[in-house]
Amino acid sequence: MKKTLFIVSILISSLYFSQMITSNLEKNMLALGETNKLTIRIKYLNQQKVNAAPENELLPFHFEEIKDSIGTGEDFYERKIEFAVFEEGKFTIPELEFKAGDQLLKTQAYEIEVVNTAKKEDVINDIMNNKELKLGASDYWELYKFYILAVLAIIALFIAIIIILKYGRRPKSSPKITTNLTLKELEGLKKKKYIENGDFRSFYVELIDISRRFITTQYHLPAEVLLTDDLIDAMKKNNTISSESEKIVEEVFLRGDLVKFAKTFPDQQTMENDFSVIKKVVERSTKDIEFENLRKDA
Repeated sequence: MKKTLFIVSILISSLYFSQMITSNLEKNMLALGETNKLTIRIKYLNQQKVNAAPENELLPFHFEEIKDSIGTGEDFYERKIEFAVFEEGKFTIPELEFKAGDQLLKTQAYEIEVVNTAKKEDVINDIMNNKELKLGASDYWELYKFYILAVLAIIALFIAIIIILKYGRRPKSSPKITTNLTLKELEGLKKKKYIENGDFRSFYVELIDISRRFITTQYHLPAEVLLTDDLIDAMKKNNTISSESEKIVEEVFLRGDLVKFAKTFPDQQTMENDFSVIKKVVERSTKDIEFENLRKDA
């Protein structure tokens, strides 16, 4: 009797300290997309933690997990997984591993067959009769707005290409444009009445600045950065500027340098004459450039 009680107590204690895992699959045959449920339970945990794959990652690739819920207590672990399969065929849920404390537990494997219950000859009837809906302008806009906007964008792009082809190739500046702009600057200088007021220094500073910008743009010489002597040498080597215009620029620029450093004090007549000759250089520059282009073509 004592021996029997001892054996029973050993069995009870082994059951108490040994975990037990069970699993249950609701269906072994499914229709495409039909929901199935797998339930896994572990008992006699005695407060040991269960480690397993994270939620929604327990089942293999073909099984689309819909819901994965885990319930735990001091002595049990329960996991319910709802899933569906969207391919026909036979699929296997392999042994799933759970670790309780130091013990590795495994569920049994399950075979599932998935079938397509719809057949080609099946007639599908509408639940309700079709209704004819009247659409307003706003409804048509919502339906076709992306097409309309796409067409408008294509038209706008087409117009932009035409404008670029027609006007984009026109040069932003030409000898005539440069000449006219410089003549306007000279008119603005004249209106400041530096000559009449005897402000020769301001007059020559602005006159030479205007002339340097003009030479830079019209003859493509770095007149704005070169010293007067270097600019004169550059003009002599350039065949575009006429010798007459070159001589005028040289005389006016040298006199302007002397005025800046207060080494000469020109009278009103000299300033009037320098303004007039610079204006003539600007006016005939277009002919100088046209003659040079003709000479190059020849």
